[in-house]
Amino acid sequence: MGIINQYFPSLSQQQKEQIAALQDLYGYWNERINVISRKDMDNFYERHVLHSLSIAQVYSIKKGHKVADIGTGGGFPGIPLAILFPENEFLLIDSIGKKINVVKEVAAAIGVTNVRAIHARAEQVKENDFDLCVSRAVAPLQKLALWSNPLLKNKENEGLICLKGGDLAEEIKEAGRQTQIWNISDFFAEDFFETKKVVWSKI
Repeated sequence: MGIINQYFPSLSQQQKEQIAALQDLYGYWNERINVISRKDMDNFYERHVLHSLSIAQVYSIKKGHKVADIGTGGGFPGIPLAILFPENEFLLIDSIGKKINVVKEVAAAIGVTNVRAIHARAEQVKENDFDLCVSRAVAPLQKLALWSNPLLKNKENEGLICLKGGDLAEEIKEAGRQTQIWNISDFFAEDFFETKKVVWSKI
């Protein structure tokens, strides 16, 4: 938890308490359902919470904007972002029902009320009033963009923000879209982030 306070010193007491409760909750659920790689649990705040919050280092979600998290898995980046931006609505989407159940349980346990979670594939979601889509290492950029497109109400202003790693040159070329890339290592010093990136793509 200390690493979160280091990079986000202005969190409210409630936000600190909500984030502090996450590791035990995910530890509990991980013993029952493989939600997170077990080797990552020892570095939970760095590799899951801080990684999710890296989006906020380059993009400030506007108050009132609705966010769809595509392929959220156990709730990343959606739950940490929902804690950080309590005045925004988040829809967390995943095709694996047991992971969505964990998302619902975790959100309820920490009192995060701006999160909805649904068991579905992104292309099955019928809502189209989102301002932004986010995702973490779910699929190539081109697929993520295609899944995001029907969900967004304004294709011109917002788009897709995803967390990715490694050499993205070929993936971005194949997507053929306007993009912007930030190296997470520019603002987080830990070795884990050396090859990690935040990618914005126009839809």
